[in-house]
Amino acid sequence: MKLLRPILGVVVSLYIVFRLYQVLVVHQEYGADTWTRLLISGLIIGGVYSLIAIGYTLVYGILFMINFAHGEVMMFGAYAGLYSFWAFKIIPIAGDPPTNFLNAYPILAIILAFLIGMTVSATMGFFLEKIAYRPLRKAPRLVPLISAIGASIFLQNAAMLLFSPQLRDVTNPDILRRGAGWTIVINGSNVILPYTGVFTFILSILLLVGLYILVRKSKLGRAMRATALDKKTAALMGVDVDSTISRTFIISGALAGAAGVMWGIHNGLVYYFVGFIPGIKAFTAAVLGGIGNLPGAMVGGLLLGIVESMGPAALGIDFQLKDVLSFLILIFVLTFRPSGLLGEVLSEEKV
Repeated sequence: MKLLRPILGVVVSLYIVFRLYQVLVVHQEYGADTWTRLLISGLIIGGVYSLIAIGYTLVYGILFMINFAHGEVMMFGAYAGLYSFWAFKIIPIAGDPPTNFLNAYPILAIILAFLIGMTVSATMGFFLEKIAYRPLRKAPRLVPLISAIGASIFLQNAAMLLFSPQLRDVTNPDILRRGAGWTIVINGSNVILPYTGVFTFILSILLLVGLYILVRKSKLGRAMRATALDKKTAALMGVDVDSTISRTFIISGALAGAAGVMWGIHNGLVYYFVGFIPGIKAFTAAVLGGIGNLPGAMVGGLLLGIVESMGPAALGIDFQLKDVLSFLILIFVLTFRPSGLLGEVLSEEKV
């Protein structure tokens, strides 16, 4: 049994190398332009995964639990962004020709949509912790996990009843039209660098860097790290543990809300189930990078996005199997390196 995992690892590695050789060297099915498109797509979706994965990491770092309702918090942020854009579109602005608030003041509209989406999701994160998790804080670790799954199912069904199961199309400002972008010529083919994708990726990186600075440099960040290390000692040193945990859920929810608005802007469709798969994949990204490790969640999200986008082409499999590929990564990481690529950050007392 001790040799089973190494043997399995060697077999899987050899198969991957063989498939890569067949696709990249022997058949050469795709040119540099196609690989560039796939890389761009992977970086964009990876930035969103990183933003959601940070929420899992923050909560796990303090409470040692997986908040499986986090994807639904993102979904409500996406709906908030959707209805914000719809509202801005019906506000008339006089002019020649007449226009609406969404296109007359697109930057302000985008900022307001993000603020609304982040506020809605942050509020949901706050009440989720108050109602579903705080009463179970001293319970065995399996109990809050079951509560998180129940909260996820409840929020999905609540969204279906509130907003209907219908897919909703997000209306972007004209400056962020989906499908429009800069054109790059590679191998004689035009490769589109979409405005929505560049906006999503850059904003994701800025939010991730901002959060890292907050956790490492601010008073709240020190309180969060102290609470994660030892709640009782942190309380004796004057840290308000309950308030720190609530603020952690608020920050986690706000980032999920930003990811939801980005998802709507770039992909264009919002529905009641939209947060489930990205949420599970973001959990995969957090595990891949190292659960509880902030840089690990960032790296894991970007890496998962790239593998999901380029992996089917590189392995010569159907692109519809990209979700299967993502979850296979989760299985392999848990099997061969449970601590993740950058190592799991745990706060255990050492004797």
